[in-house]
Amino acid sequence: MFGTKEGGNMLLKDKIPLGYVLGKVKYELMLVVLYASIVALLFRTFNVKDISIPIAVPTIMGTVISLLLAFRSNQAYDRWWEARNIWGAIVNDSRTLTRQVLSFAAEGVYQEEEFTHFRTAFVRRQIAWTYSLGQSLRKLNGTQGLDRLIGKRELQQIAHYDNKPNALLDMHGRDIAYALQKGWINAYQHVELDRTLTRLCDNMGKCERIKNTIFPVTYSLYLHFTIIFFILLLPFSVIDFFGWMEVPLVTAIAASFLLIEKMAIQLQDPFENKPTDTPMTTISRTIEKDLRQMLNDHAQFTETEVQPIASFYVL
Repeated sequence: MFGTKEGGNMLLKDKIPLGYVLGKVKYELMLVVLYASIVALLFRTFNVKDISIPIAVPTIMGTVISLLLAFRSNQAYDRWWEARNIWGAIVNDSRTLTRQVLSFAAEGVYQEEEFTHFRTAFVRRQIAWTYSLGQSLRKLNGTQGLDRLIGKRELQQIAHYDNKPNALLDMHGRDIAYALQKGWINAYQHVELDRTLTRLCDNMGKCERIKNTIFPVTYSLYLHFTIIFFILLLPFSVIDFFGWMEVPLVTAIAASFLLIEKMAIQLQDPFENKPTDTPMTTISRTIEKDLRQMLNDHAQFTETEVQPIASFYVL
């Protein structure tokens, strides 16, 4: 159906495999084990005693790195949490928009076949919009899988747009203008519908802002180099106390710092199709389920595709 792997589902699991966690830093840890073993070999086997340094040196560095990592992790989590809040607002506004379309109608309009077609096509397009937005944010095909929700003519229309979700919102705007022209809704209802569309457009823009705002590269680079330098110094400061046991000790400490750094890097980009993503596909499925139930006509979703009203979308 939709060609996205829902990485965000992993965040919902009670247990994450240890192999998955350590797999993110396995190559770095192999190098740490090798490096720490060489230091231990020089100290214990070849009796090179002058290589030890005071433990206060890496202790001070470790404290500074901890503060920097805490700041980095907080900033990354804030970006991820903002993305999740935005998609929570998309859920609410999608339900609101559907409720308005289904309830804002003049007396007697509900019996009109054209209006029935209008609201069905509108709700299906809103479902398509949520999937298209998620796929577009992940740099995937924004129209993949939408043929089950909207007609060929609408698919051809949005093909002219670089921003597929924006094209679908534009069609929404034309729909409510047409509904006002037909007398299905009044001017006040048109304003309320347009406000809801504006909120959806704002949420789309917020997602694009997060997607296109790069975390400062220099900050990440300097922090990474500092962690590497700390790991390089650590074996020389504990070799006097632990001997060969410094190898697993240094490896464990290195794994802690490296994993926290990796976690921050992944959380800072919540739309990159990774296991730490905002679960947009799952959220879109929830929206689809709710909107279908609100439409209260499941049979129409299994029929042939709905074609747009003849007066629509002349480019």
